[in-house]
Amino acid sequence: MKKEKSGLSAGRWTGSAGFVMASAGAAVGMGNLWRFPTMVGQNGGGAFVAVYLICVCAIGIPMLIAEIAVGRHGKKNAFQSYRSVNRKWGGVGILAIFTSLVGLSYYTVLGGWILRYIIQSFQGLGGDSAEFFGTFTASAPQQILFYIVYMAITLLIVMKGVARGIEKACKVMMPLLFVFLVFLAIRSCTLPGASAGIEFFLKPDFSKLTPQAWIMALGQVFFSLSIGAGAGTTYGSYLSKKENIAKDAAIIAGFDTLAALLAGLAILPAVFSVGQNPEMGPSLIFVVLPQVFGSLPGGQIFAILFFLLVLFASVTTTIAFLEVVVAFAQQSLKMSRKKASLVCAGLATLLGIPSALSFGVWEHVKVFGKTFFELADYCVSNLFLPVSAILTCIFIGWVWKSKNAVHEITNEGSIKMRLAKPWAYWVQFALPILILLILLTSIGLF
Repeated sequence: MKKEKSGLSAGRWTGSAGFVMASAGAAVGMGNLWRFPTMVGQNGGGAFVAVYLICVCAIGIPMLIAEIAVGRHGKKNAFQSYRSVNRKWGGVGILAIFTSLVGLSYYTVLGGWILRYIIQSFQGLGGDSAEFFGTFTASAPQQILFYIVYMAITLLIVMKGVARGIEKACKVMMPLLFVFLVFLAIRSCTLPGASAGIEFFLKPDFSKLTPQAWIMALGQVFFSLSIGAGAGTTYGSYLSKKENIAKDAAIIAGFDTLAALLAGLAILPAVFSVGQNPEMGPSLIFVVLPQVFGSLPGGQIFAILFFLLVLFASVTTTIAFLEVVVAFAQQSLKMSRKKASLVCAGLATLLGIPSALSFGVWEHVKVFGKTFFELADYCVSNLFLPVSAILTCIFIGWVWKSKNAVHEITNEGSIKMRLAKPWAYWVQFALPILILLILLTSIGLF
């Protein structure tokens, strides 16, 4: 294991398990919990799940393979990995790095909320959850305090390095996340009246499979796996040549999908059992579910477990965001890991303070009709991620050349890759069109 004291050295995963856990952690986030379950229920239930699985195979796994291959080939941060193939294409890496920086800045706001709700869960979530949420988010001191504490947690993990920090943390948090999800799903599905939630989530309704539903499934796969944020490239740069990229990508996507499905079974039956309506977005977690937990026997225990698993899902995502930026500062700007971590976390904190205040004192400050938080989320989700992914497809197919990417993935033929040629053509020709469709839809042009 190389020491990570300067920009001249990079960390390494101790094995495939560490890489898969960390990458799955980067993918499994709060969107799996507050967006996917309700989206499934509103767009055909089990029929939408089938469409989603098709989209995972069509866009998720191929793009993960592509990003990881770029990183392992370059053995450096996103900027240097793209630049190692063609000096003119380093800008694609810069876009991915900037995307992660902005993503970290506003995602940490939500992380701070989770910390506050964990504390409140131990005290009890009784009372008006909507009023509590409104009072908390309107309090600038509380917003800033929990924002900084959450960023500090992310910083401390990344500062310890790849193997001793990120890998070790993810090997603890990801198994616990799934244990808690399974436990909550079993309990939720056995509540009185839970069958309505299960039916809403999984009963196939093919009449709702409109073209818009297909596009929503494509977009959800794309955004859930954070394709275009540089995490796959950065984490891939720490991967050994002997590892099977295609297999690992499939496992990562599988974990992400499993987490989303379990989240649906953990959340929706409980929501329906107490007569609540499922909503999509932060209000599902921070308003609706506290009301649900307050109505259930032993609800305090379920609340604590739930918000802990949400914390694990968010932290494993934010450490990936921060690592993308830190790797650039460490390797390209020749900073020590400690200095790079402090500088990058500090920069993200300053960038994110307007987002943290946009629910209270700055809620009326709008840019292009959006609060700072909404603007950051819109730019990352609707612009930066899809543009970065389209450029990656063009880079692999037309600059690096697909055959060279396949050589990297198979380690010059020593690792078998089924469907290597179809993958190469798919990434070169089909994926840019599909992602362009997602981009145009997300900005309202299609």
